[in-house]
Amino acid sequence: MKRRKRFHTKFIFITGGVLSSLGKGLAAASIGALLEARGLRVTFQKLDPYINVDPGTMNPFQHGEVYVTEDGAETDLDLGHYERFTSAQMSAKNNYTSGKIYYSVITKERKGIYLGGTVQIIPHVTDEIKSVILELAGKEVDVAIIEIGGTVGDIESLPFLEAIRQLGYDLGKENALYIHLTYVPYIKTAGELKTKPTQHSVKELRAIGIQPDILLCRTDRFLPPEIKKKIALFCNVEEDAVITAKDVDCIYEIPLIFHQEGLDEKIVEKLNIWTREPDLTPWQDLVKRFKNPKDEVTIAIVGKYVNLKDSYKSLNEALIHGGLANHLRVNLKYVLSDELTPENLGEFFQDVDGILVPGGFGIRGVEGKMLAIKYARERGIPFFGICLGMQLAVVEFARHKLGWKEAHSTEFEPNTPYPVIYLMKEWYDYRKGTRERREEGCDLGGTMRLGAYPCLLAKDSKVYQAYKQNQIYERHRHRYEFNNLYREAFEKAGLRIVGTSPDGELVEIVELEDHPWFVGVQFHPEFKSKPLNPHPLFVDFIRASFERKKA
Repeated sequence: MKRRKRFHTKFIFITGGVLSSLGKGLAAASIGALLEARGLRVTFQKLDPYINVDPGTMNPFQHGEVYVTEDGAETDLDLGHYERFTSAQMSAKNNYTSGKIYYSVITKERKGIYLGGTVQIIPHVTDEIKSVILELAGKEVDVAIIEIGGTVGDIESLPFLEAIRQLGYDLGKENALYIHLTYVPYIKTAGELKTKPTQHSVKELRAIGIQPDILLCRTDRFLPPEIKKKIALFCNVEEDAVITAKDVDCIYEIPLIFHQEGLDEKIVEKLNIWTREPDLTPWQDLVKRFKNPKDEVTIAIVGKYVNLKDSYKSLNEALIHGGLANHLRVNLKYVLSDELTPENLGEFFQDVDGILVPGGFGIRGVEGKMLAIKYARERGIPFFGICLGMQLAVVEFARHKLGWKEAHSTEFEPNTPYPVIYLMKEWYDYRKGTRERREEGCDLGGTMRLGAYPCLLAKDSKVYQAYKQNQIYERHRHRYEFNNLYREAFEKAGLRIVGTSPDGELVEIVELEDHPWFVGVQFHPEFKSKPLNPHPLFVDFIRASFERKKA
């Protein structure tokens, strides 16, 4: 008889059916939040079926934002949900794509590791998938939550589904749990909830060899007992394992809905884990603040990806977190930078309390973003520039305060006589303790400064008042830097350098004197903001915006 390998870590596998965008990432994150509230230590992994090695070079319209981890991995946006809802810290090992898996298998084949054998999907690709999942196991992790991207029935996700099917056998029943997120539509004309899509989705999953233990049914209302009973009967699950995943206005209410439905109790029962009762008080307080704000502010987000809100997912959430900390509702007004002209700025910004220009790549919309920055600078509107937003604030200041009309970033104008933002050829990497070089023309990822880097703050600055500490660590995703040749001229004219790398070589934060709140940062603070621990810069930005509204 084959003896199964013993693991301290339990595994939860989350799949989705019927259609995409049902919210598997939020469901996984909410399950993690519930298990943490019971005292368990959790981690996550997102397995994506697409062939790209990572989403780093993908258009945000295709795949939403690229989320950056502390170690500099460019990952799926769902890893942002995992970090926001729990204390788990993500890294490169928490996101794998088909491209990454196949790349590893092909590399091994070229090195002769398969001893000249025929390399196949089963067992070689599926074994590679199983190995990256099992890497998460360890004494420091009680439960690993694995989300399989795509929809059951897609040809791309079949190797991942086969791998987790095999793991169910390898690990044993009390160590592996399958949760399937599906859809129960309400047909308004018939006045009925329809279970057939769920039945077909589960049938498809069972045909692959996976019997779900728990069903999360995405719907716009709580499922009545007779509907749960019907789903349980035809999908071969226990009646109390049919869970309503109800639509909510506040995503941070999802853990409370799941707990109300008994999901966390069912999970610990199925996995045979002893835990304490969950303490959900922080989440209850958070949702209460969200639903009962004392006032509201309107923030304009000026970008070129505004037609897809997922392009700025972490940013949107960080602004909401800043509002919650100030007991305010934050209304987000998306402004397409391409549409801005000197004549229509008042039309777009007359009703806003703060302006934010986020990161991005490419020249489209750059001039419109600088018009928005100039408008905020001249009218005393709180302004927050992030990554490219900070760089364009530097360019705008150079043009209109220093009089350098042709100033630009060499990203957009290589021959500018005033390259105030440029591609620094060499810089010191504090994580590696080495000097790194960046060359024009190397692969797109190779020129990036990615992940968390230290930054020293000037004590007489607004950012120091927000952080209340001398040194911070923030996550970066950019190529171009502030050109130190022009540092003195900027400071004399009133644009202060208030945050730098420890050696003073890299400019990380600029701040405008004689302005209520005008801050540009080279990094992406939104990646470290959580609802229960909002980022100090967003808290301060929303506070300043509200103060302007009251004035």
